[in-house]
Amino acid sequence: MLTLSIGALSIAAHAQFAFDYLKAADAYYKKQQLASAAEYYEKHLASVKGKGGGAAYNPYTIQTKAGKSAKTAVSSTAQARYNLAECYRGLNFPQKALDAYEQVLVNDAAAFPLAKYHQAAQLRALAKYPEAETAFNAFLSAYPQQDDFSASARREIENLKFIQEQLNRSDLRLFKVDRFDETVNAGGANYAPSFGQGSEVFFTSTRIDSNWKGARFSNRVYQGVYTNGSIGEVKDAGLPADVTSQQGVASVAPDGRSIYFTRWTVKDGKKSATIFRSTRGAQGWEAPAALGTSVNVDGYSAQQPFLDAANGRLFFSSDRPGGQGGFDIWVVSVDARGNLGDAVNLGNPVNSNSDEHAPAYHDPSGSLVFSTNGRVGMGGFDLFQTKSVGKSWSAPVNLGYPVNSSKDDIYFVSRSASRHLMAEALFSSDRAADCCLETFYLQKTIEPNRLSGVVVSCADNQPVSGASVTIAGKTVTTGADGAYAFLFDEFAPVSIQARAEGFEENSISVKAPGEDVVRLQAPLLCLKPVQTFPPPVGTIETLDNINFDFDKYRILDSSMAYLDKLAEKLVANPTTILEIAGHTDSKGGAKYNQRLSERRAQEVVNYLISKGAKPLQLVAKGYGESQPLVPNSSATDGSDLPDGRKVNRRIEFKVLQR
Repeated sequence: MLTLSIGALSIAAHAQFAFDYLKAADAYYKKQQLASAAEYYEKHLASVKGKGGGAAYNPYTIQTKAGKSAKTAVSSTAQARYNLAECYRGLNFPQKALDAYEQVLVNDAAAFPLAKYHQAAQLRALAKYPEAETAFNAFLSAYPQQDDFSASARREIENLKFIQEQLNRSDLRLFKVDRFDETVNAGGANYAPSFGQGSEVFFTSTRIDSNWKGARFSNRVYQGVYTNGSIGEVKDAGLPADVTSQQGVASVAPDGRSIYFTRWTVKDGKKSATIFRSTRGAQGWEAPAALGTSVNVDGYSAQQPFLDAANGRLFFSSDRPGGQGGFDIWVVSVDARGNLGDAVNLGNPVNSNSDEHAPAYHDPSGSLVFSTNGRVGMGGFDLFQTKSVGKSWSAPVNLGYPVNSSKDDIYFVSRSASRHLMAEALFSSDRAADCCLETFYLQKTIEPNRLSGVVVSCADNQPVSGASVTIAGKTVTTGADGAYAFLFDEFAPVSIQARAEGFEENSISVKAPGEDVVRLQAPLLCLKPVQTFPPPVGTIETLDNINFDFDKYRILDSSMAYLDKLAEKLVANPTTILEIAGHTDSKGGAKYNQRLSERRAQEVVNYLISKGAKPLQLVAKGYGESQPLVPNSSATDGSDLPDGRKVNRRIEFKVLQR
């Protein structure tokens, strides 16, 4: 009898412990204190292991000392399993989250249909891509609702395709991604790097610090000294402490005199964030003041400020009304004294109905980088780049692997002084950690821009070997294939000149391409074979490079070089006589066109004489519109043919005497 009583007491005590663990876990979970909640859910689940997992064993009704029942509303064991998985997902522990979700799927799959979705997401985060794709497809097959989760699952499947493309990129050798050592990543979370005055670098950390009087593992701002990809002399940034809130994501003015940063609290599972500004005095950072209502709106969060001092703007993320959904990127004008204008939502295509976070502007490239979980990418939060286009922004472009990973990648800031955004940068990611964000160094080797082309003969389109090609004072010689190539640090509009023995010189102009282009192929550069001058009597040649203003007879400057060469030939052959003939299209009256063609022909003759040709060597004659080479209008419907009229407007020479 005594043995039975002891056993009953033992069971009751065990039930009491299980209940207490669960009660504590639920309380922490409600407050979104996930680490503590996970600890007590683990204890609860361990205490009921082997006792039916909550199906046959019920810890929710316990015996009091008086022998009466007392009921307290707590989670079921099934709900405890799911909450544990949610805790680890919220803490960014993908392996532990995966294990927990799989326990849910074994025991309670029907009760928690989203467990399959979250299982798939954790598989993707752990780079188990084939398994993740299978799990997402299984989720979609069993989940009939058309909501955010089904849409996200379909996007995740697209993510997996994108990941495979990124892992096979041909330029991965150009990237260097290194995790900072324990000086920066000193345990816990170390994230949101930003540059201040000179070599100052700021970041947020949850490291244990004996000098910090607030809660253990609180987020607060630190600073260090940045030198060529390394950070040293790390210390607390000295922002005035507020033990009731956490601080982070700081942005410092280039002159080092002011700082914008976030403070936030979590109450009943809801995070509330506010952006503050502090100025630096002789004794350090002074008491901060919350920004006005153009940034901070009561009842909503404003966070992650980035000061674009060069353009007088402050970017930030907020879930305030007027956005696209979730957190959006906003911008507000700001002057040196911190006076603010009205906040403007960046709108489509930057913001989505998901979350956009951590904006950072890079002035040399005119790029805004931000992180979002609402687009096709590597998974989780990915970093994207957009550019200002008038009053709008360009379609965001994923920065790709290895900048982005299958986990969360966020808080990007470029150190590059050139338009090459990724030449030197810092960013945060949890790719190398079991849980938390860490800070990484990024360097991309910038290959020289290459401009190439081919020189050919205008007569037969065959390559011209041995041609001298000159761009911006640099000259190369073509090979047997007529090809040439030049390397540039930066593309710019250029003129390409080519000359070769037996050919007339020629040139073409090439515009600068967009910044993402590093290989540019120029159009074919065609050289006319040099002909014996003068050609036989009666030969007629069109002077292709002679141009006039519309409806005018003054020769444009672009025609001078060609006419100068013709004058030199006439001087070298004093017995040659040429007829210079002017022709027009059919626009205008016949008499007017006749007169215009005569004036243009005479203008060419006058120029050649001014360059040394004898008057007796030249005869000016106008033919008006009487000798078209091609039709000026359609024979079927009479519609205008602009290309035909262009051909008919011409200057020719005809050899009258050799």
